[in-house]
Amino acid sequence: MPRVFRCGDHKFVLGKRTYMMGILNVTPDSFSDGGQFLDPEAAVGHARAMVCDGADIIDIGGESSRPGSDPVSVEKEKRRVLPVIRRLVKELDVPISIDTYKSEVAREALDAGACLVNDISGLRFSPDMAAVVAERKASVVVMHIKGTPKTMQKAPRYNNVVREVMDQLRAQTAMARRAGVPKDRILVDPGIGFGKTVNHNCELITEVGQLRRLGYPVLIGTSRKTFIGKILGTDVDDRLEGTLASNVVAVLGGVDFVRVHDVKEIKRALTMTDRLVRMKS
Repeated sequence: MPRVFRCGDHKFVLGKRTYMMGILNVTPDSFSDGGQFLDPEAAVGHARAMVCDGADIIDIGGESSRPGSDPVSVEKEKRRVLPVIRRLVKELDVPISIDTYKSEVAREALDAGACLVNDISGLRFSPDMAAVVAERKASVVVMHIKGTPKTMQKAPRYNNVVREVMDQLRAQTAMARRAGVPKDRILVDPGIGFGKTVNHNCELITEVGQLRRLGYPVLIGTSRKTFIGKILGTDVDDRLEGTLASNVVAVLGGVDFVRVHDVKEIKRALTMTDRLVRMKS
């Protein structure tokens, strides 16, 4: 039997190719595209374009999680994301994901038609998040983070970053299972840039295959992140090549999903990589 990941009525057959989650930030202050898609019409148009370019999932976020960012209120986050979700579920034939760690936002987003919760806290910031996901028969991305967005980049330290990330993901996926989330509706994400140094990020990318031992499909998000800028000496709007390279290495390691801004360019790179690695026609 092939491995699958289920999201709403959609089924992703794993190992066939690499799937892409397109990033849609409806925020004024996200690190790379803050303010560009705060207007709902602009957001919907950008989501349509990403799907045309090859995005398999659209991930909508209403609060920036850049290093040092402050949280926004539940009501403000809902005002940003809910109108866009309601439009997109009517117009697009791909799953809609809500990027939030607040169970109140997740609940209403799922009721509005989203079918995946991308929780940067790995179900740790809202005690009832796992129950909300299970009750709505939704899917979830369980991500690793050290600290909070406000504090995560203040000298993060690990004795063994891969082992410690896996330990936290193992514990939090077990929590999801106990709450009633089926195994085939869980993704794991090592949280590149979320409480990691440049070296930590590089090690997690090159060793991403180890995360598959957890028994869940793996998602990774390196798109335009600071560690790329530090390595290449480039600003946030000049990190495409570094994003491409890091995603290709992750695919070589067996990653199943990538979360990206530049859908068209990365779709082409990963189509070529998949052909070479998986030998699919």
